[in-house]
Amino acid sequence: MKSVITGIGRYIPTVVKTNSDFALHKFYDEHQEAIPLRPEVIAKKFETITGIEERRYATADLNCSDMATIAAEDAIRDVNCDRETIDQIIVAHNFGDVIKHTIQTDMIPSIASRVKHSLGIKNPNCVAYDLIFGCPGWLQGLIQAHAFIQAGMAKKCLVIGAEALSRVLDQHDRDSMIFSDGAGATILEQQDSDSGILSFSAQSHCEDEVTYLNLGKSNFPESDPRIRYVKMKGRKVYEYAIKNVPVAMKDCLDKAGVSIRDVKKIFIHQANEKLDEAIVRELFKLYDIQEMPEHLMPMNIHKLGNSSVATIPTLLSMVKREEMNGYKITAGDIVLFASVGAGMNINAVCYQV
Repeated sequence: MKSVITGIGRYIPTVVKTNSDFALHKFYDEHQEAIPLRPEVIAKKFETITGIEERRYATADLNCSDMATIAAEDAIRDVNCDRETIDQIIVAHNFGDVIKHTIQTDMIPSIASRVKHSLGIKNPNCVAYDLIFGCPGWLQGLIQAHAFIQAGMAKKCLVIGAEALSRVLDQHDRDSMIFSDGAGATILEQQDSDSGILSFSAQSHCEDEVTYLNLGKSNFPESDPRIRYVKMKGRKVYEYAIKNVPVAMKDCLDKAGVSIRDVKKIFIHQANEKLDEAIVRELFKLYDIQEMPEHLMPMNIHKLGNSSVATIPTLLSMVKREEMNGYKITAGDIVLFASVGAGMNINAVCYQV
């Protein structure tokens, strides 16, 4: 019996924020000193480095749990399943619900419990819980759901990644331009099939790496130091990811007995265009291959930004529905999922469509 993705859904917020919208921001560095460049120059350099042209923010009336519910409904419709037969609802996020214009996270009750309530699921044996694992959270939720299925503890799991990062950003920090909002959801079911999860790999590095992403005070000199915002040591994250993610991806393929040449698509967390391309190049170098194939790595970061746990399921949904020119997946294809984020955590899943 395999763990098979039978349904997939998403919610892409409607508020578009372009790089030019940051021209009115005043940017400061981590030492709270003004950056001696015009905001529009900073935004242009940012686009060159990350590939991000615009990102999506949730409207004021929507929160993380709302977006998660919309994505879940989309996934349920996609497979046309009876929601009362769902055994597990796993919601990956980082900050819970954060009401716009506040900075306080709200996770009581859990986001998964709120989603179950909003979906109208009455079955008490449908267990709902949250997963905090940084940006790799949705993929880790998929791994956990797979483990439950393989252990005979579940037959159908709803795995969601949702985040409203726009609510916890420091507008005076250049890194704030990376992040965005969104939600993606998948139904993972036990099936007698050739398709399904073939292998996985996951690691946590929690020594010096533990503070590479954290909550910290604003870069603005006159800010209230008691108010915390999401912070990232960009260079440290880049170096960590380049070193560790390709190794985890290769470990995952080796466990599945799959050659890198048989992988049709790589769905990697949409963190930074240059970083993602470098990770995949390093993966191929581990196999002594210098050039990677074309149309291997779909990317939507240019228009959607980095929505953390939502990036991979959103991207998978777009490719499955053939909404990305030049990219599609067909039955029998081997695909590789991979992610990296706060913790620092990394993971990978090898999957046959």
